[in-house]
Amino acid sequence: MAKTPRIRIPPSVREYVFQRDQYQCQSCGLTNETKTLNVDHIIPLAKGGSNDISNLQTLCSSCNQSKKDHLDHRFQQRYQS
Repeated sequence: MAKTPRIRIPPSVREYVFQRDQYQCQSCGLTNETKTLNVDHIIPLAKGGSNDISNLQTLCSSCNQSKKDHLDHRFQQRYQS
């Protein structure tokens, strides 16, 4: 599977993802009041994931660091590599 090129996520898209996810980490549930939030690819670019907005999620910095380039466990069954 070919790696998708990384592009810079525009500020307006980042804000949309944060609002859509209610400023809450989609893995552990912490909010921006307690943790720094990041926009992350659900299916990593290294695994062929897209830069499409439907492949983006809000994660806190801790969850984002622990996920690295692995598939999100909630989607693991759908996307076996």
